[in-house]
This record gives sequence, C-alpha cells and structure tokens, in this order.
Amino acid sequence: MQAAARQRLFGTNGVRGVYGQELTHDLVIDLCYALGTYFGRGPIVVGHDGRKSSPVLSRLVRATLNSAGLDTANAGLVPTPCLQYAAKRLGYRGGIMITASHNPPQYNGIKPTASDGVEISREDELRVEDIYYSKKFAKIDGTGRDSIDDSVISKYIDAVLLLVDADKIRQKKLTVAMDTGNGAQAAVAPLVAKKLGCKVIVINGNIDGEFPARGSEPTPDNLGVLAETVRSARADFGVAYDGDGDRSIFCDDTGAIYMGDKTGALFIRHLLAGRHKGSEVVCPINTSMILEKVAEQAGSKVVYTKVGSVEVSREMVRRRSPLGLEENGGFMYGALNEVRDGVMATALALDMLAASAVDMSFSQHIAQLPQTFQYKSKFACPSREVVDKVIQACKDHGSPKKVETLDGAKIWIDEETWVMVRPSGTEPLIRMYAESTDKSLLDSKVDEYCRLVQSKM
Repeated sequence: MQAAARQRLFGTNGVRGVYGQELTHDLVIDLCYALGTYFGRGPIVVGHDGRKSSPVLSRLVRATLNSAGLDTANAGLVPTPCLQYAAKRLGYRGGIMITASHNPPQYNGIKPTASDGVEISREDELRVEDIYYSKKFAKIDGTGRDSIDDSVISKYIDAVLLLVDADKIRQKKLTVAMDTGNGAQAAVAPLVAKKLGCKVIVINGNIDGEFPARGSEPTPDNLGVLAETVRSARADFGVAYDGDGDRSIFCDDTGAIYMGDKTGALFIRHLLAGRHKGSEVVCPINTSMILEKVAEQAGSKVVYTKVGSVEVSREMVRRRSPLGLEENGGFMYGALNEVRDGVMATALALDMLAASAVDMSFSQHIAQLPQTFQYKSKFACPSREVVDKVIQACKDHGSPKKVETLDGAKIWIDEETWVMVRPSGTEPLIRMYAESTDKSLLDSKVDEYCRLVQSKM
C-alpha cells in the first residue's frame, strides 16, 4: 500500500480511537503484531489507566505479544509515567501503555514506549505503520510468557524521592490539595506527597473510567472545587491531573489556576538557579514568552519544537537536555525521564517551596515571573481540508511582523504579541493560542482571528 494513500495510525500521542469503533480488537491485534516485530524481542511491560475498556485491552495486548513469541509483564493499573519509568529502568525491551489520556471515556489508545523510557519517535511510528499495513509480522518460535510486575509503583516513587530534597520538604510540613480526577494518579500522587511529610487533601480520589467528577482533562473551567478546597483548607497549593497522570495543572495558595507553561517556567527557574545552571530548555512553539524571559535571565537557551510531547521528549534525548515542558501541563524532568510526569512536577513544586531561604508562598513565586496575558481555545472542524483552509487564511490575513510555520501558523503581531492556530493531532479540532504583554491588544487580536476562523468553517 502506498504511504500517501493510507491513513496514519499514530496521532500526537499513540494510537487512539473510540473503543469498539475506530479502536477495534482486530486493529489492536495487528498493531501489537507490528509492535512485536518492531521490538524484536521481549520482555515488554504493559500498563493501563482506569478506563472501563483498559483491562480488556491490556489482556489482549499481552496475549497478542505472547502469541508472537514475546514475554510480557503486567504492571496493572498505573499512571503513564510509571510505565515509562519501568520501560527505562527495570530491564524491559520496551513498554505499552493502554490509555487515551485526556480524551472522553469512550476513547482508548495504545501508547508504545521505547527501551529508553520515551514514546517511540515519529520515524519509528512510521516503521510500525509500514509493518502494520504490509502485514509482514515476525514470529519468534514458541509462545511468550506473561508475568506480573507489582514493583513498578514502589520503585518509581523511590526514584522520584531521590530527585528532591526530601528532608527539607518534610521539615516544611506543607499542605497540598490534589484533584486526581478519578484517574490513575489516585494510586500514586497522594502517596508521594505523604512520603514527603505533606498533609494531603484528595478530591475525586476513586478511580473511575467514566471520569464522573470533572472529565479526564483538567482545565481552568473545571477546577473550581480544587481552588475552593485550597482556600478553605489554607493549602500551600493545589494540583490536578489528567486521566493517565502525565499532566498536572496547578493552582496557588489563593486558588488562582495557571496554565502549564506558567508554572513550568516557575519550576524551570528553580532548577536553572540550582542543580541545572545553564541547561537548555526544550518546549513546543506554542509555549508562553514567560519561559524565554526566565531562561534569558538565567543565561540559558530555549529550543522550540512542534507541538506534541513526543517532539519535546525526543529533542530532549537528542540534546541531552534535562528540562522540557508543554503549556498543557506536561512537565518533563530528564533526571528521572524525558517524559511528561505529573507527580515529578508536583515533587518539584514542593522542592521549590522548601528551597527558599525565606518563606515564600506559591503565589509570591508566581508574582516574581514576567507577566503576560494568555488565551487558549479550540474550534470543532468538519474535516482536515477545512483545517488546512482555515490555517492558510490565518497566514494570509493582515500584515503581521512575521509568521512561523513550524507547526500550523504562529503569527507575530509585534515583538510581544502572537496568535497561533494549528490542527489538533488527537481530535477533529483547530486549536488557537495567543499571548501578549498588552491585554487590550490581545483581546482585539483574539476577537479578529476567532471571527476569521469561524468565517472559514
């Protein structure tokens, strides 16, 4: 089959679809044979999130790999960063996570991880798709064995605790409110904070694949209960996780909620001032200008990639950069693993609060950052053709200072104002981001570009 004629299997993060419709058992079986051929041999560690369809898919993935002759280990219900850590550090040839991350409950997905603990590269995704479509599956003689690895969470937690000043954090006796969003992080995040001597208040702590409380994606609109809990409990900060626990959105001690690139810039500033002086920072092109300013102040450089955690993670690996982040709450700390990790980000927030020579609240740390105004939205789109037409219209519109086309179109109005449109890699959407140091200019440009997008639908 010609590459141009076939549909891509992989989106921004793994292979996802509505379970039983796009993501059928037949597709999963052939995809696992393709992955078995790609990995070449086992053992492969397999974990899953809390979705209703995840245990069935985990059994199917392991049985298929076993029938192809590869040994597997069942890590059970774990957050994605735990599974990735296991693939990297616990003697596995690779890993497969069953998750659709922040997608609605009816979705699920297959996310393969290489032996270095990072999602397989875009090039390797294409290799897997070539094998999938050609059906040239390798067969290892005999049947692989399936075992249970119940050590993944405890070993992962131990590794996280070694990367922060645990004694200093314990002395502070901090209070943290956590909204685990009925997701997989309910099994790990509260444990880590308790081991660091924190008082932990957990909201939505029962794992439920329907995500009944607030949905699987933490957004400023659905974290009102977290913000109120922080204020009423006088917590030092609050944190909310997505369905598979690799992303984290924070609110400060006043209950104010921030996008991931703002809090990420905070943690970067803390790390650049200490153990990672002069390190490069890797992030996607839709990241806030705040990060660039923070890195500049610390004498460091920012490297930009396309949007998508795989791009950021793989660039970190290539450059051996220990620091990476995304605006959607994905913080990547290479000292543990070059992947998004909600718990590692939480531990670093605690580390930052404990490290101050004078007691400073989370909101006081935020106040020290350069100030900008940000906007983020999305538009449902009927087809990829319409998406391309809309993005082209935005590129051609007006007389901007410059247009960057690394991913969609990032349109610079002036030195400190930009609007960006790009296609979502996971859903039929156009995503829009904008930022400026001038609130009224931002509002007028957002209004202008929103009207332009809607007129082209």
